[in-house]
Amino acid sequence: MTDLLWQKPDVQVDARIMRFLAGNDVLLDREFFLHDITASKAHVEGLAHIGVVPADEAAALARELDALAEDFRAGAFVLDERYEDGHSAIEARLTERLGDAGRRVHTGRSRNDQILVATRLWLKDKLAELAARCHEIAAACLERAAQPALPLPGYTHLQRAVVSSTAMWFAGFAEAFIDNTVRARQTLAWIDTNPLGTAAGYGVNLPLDRAHSTEALGFARMQLSPIYAQLSRGKFELAALEALASALLDLRRLAWDLSLFTTAEFGFVHLPPEYTTGSSIMPNKRNPDVVELLRASYATVAAARCEIEQLLSLPTGYQRDLQFSKGSIFHGMTHGLAALELVPALVARMRWNAPAMRTAIEPAMYATDVAIEQAARGVPFRDAYREAAAAVATAGEGRTPERSLAERVSPGGSADPRLAELTARLRALPG
Repeated sequence: MTDLLWQKPDVQVDARIMRFLAGNDVLLDREFFLHDITASKAHVEGLAHIGVVPADEAAALARELDALAEDFRAGAFVLDERYEDGHSAIEARLTERLGDAGRRVHTGRSRNDQILVATRLWLKDKLAELAARCHEIAAACLERAAQPALPLPGYTHLQRAVVSSTAMWFAGFAEAFIDNTVRARQTLAWIDTNPLGTAAGYGVNLPLDRAHSTEALGFARMQLSPIYAQLSRGKFELAALEALASALLDLRRLAWDLSLFTTAEFGFVHLPPEYTTGSSIMPNKRNPDVVELLRASYATVAAARCEIEQLLSLPTGYQRDLQFSKGSIFHGMTHGLAALELVPALVARMRWNAPAMRTAIEPAMYATDVAIEQAARGVPFRDAYREAAAAVATAGEGRTPERSLAERVSPGGSADPRLAELTARLRALPG
């Protein structure tokens, strides 16, 4: 390992303790490394603006930071166990190439504000990706909702309840993912604030050009309080995971429906073949493994949230406990986004089994229609309800699923689905 940034000459470093301290931090830092380099460049430019780093050295540092980023992308520079973390790797590389100029790069900053700014930049990218994924899912659902509606049993308590339709099913998830798109964008705007220049949480005795780094890094505003910069760590990661979890909760319900609908007992849906796998022992089986893992994906995000929440029982100021939040946010966001990426094609290519769905619609499912028709004629609803309940076996006489759907005229119902309004909402959002 290269020389430690914090090494004191009279302290012997124990290798076992170092392994515990470093953990897998340097491997996780590969994900944040390019953002750390970008922030380092903005920091150097700011130091040059206030005369702490000479202009020629600042230009050389900027060139070497660009070269480091290119080498990292190309695989010519590998972030590995030679370094304690990505922050020390940047300083080591600059010092190796530029000597004293490289040793100036850390002036006025701490590894604390380095990881804060790199994480916020990374999460801005991930939340933009989350918004795009939710936008794509909503668009795919709206496209399917606009196709001719097929009668589909509607369930409450997993019991047959009323006549529904495939269009209503798709429209429900379309609106859910429109809301998830909005939430991702709102969360992105909330965390879009620059902590660089707050150092270890108490500022520094230099007039740092924080306005420059805020603009150069594309942040909407500056995080002013150095103490709050540290207090916000964990809080903004949780907000990002909560936005992702909102989408995965809806995905879990969609996947649960498909898990039921693909069983032989329901037989309502045929999945695209690439979304199923075979059994290792039963030649007759095709299993909806992808759908089941989509259903399970919320658990990964929930676990990440739980781990970060448990870390945050801390006093004011930086505490090393927060190092463990990096793995949580990486694994939660990465897995959740990978799950959402698979959904648009699944929605577009799943096929309904219309005969099976029609067969599952039984006469009793028209009882609610009967009761409301009576109420519309002036019969008190509770009396109409009792009459319909007493005659539930004959509720379907002269009725069809199509008639039931055509008469469902309440806004958002099958006869007035407001798909154009949902489409307009979606189009008003950046993808």
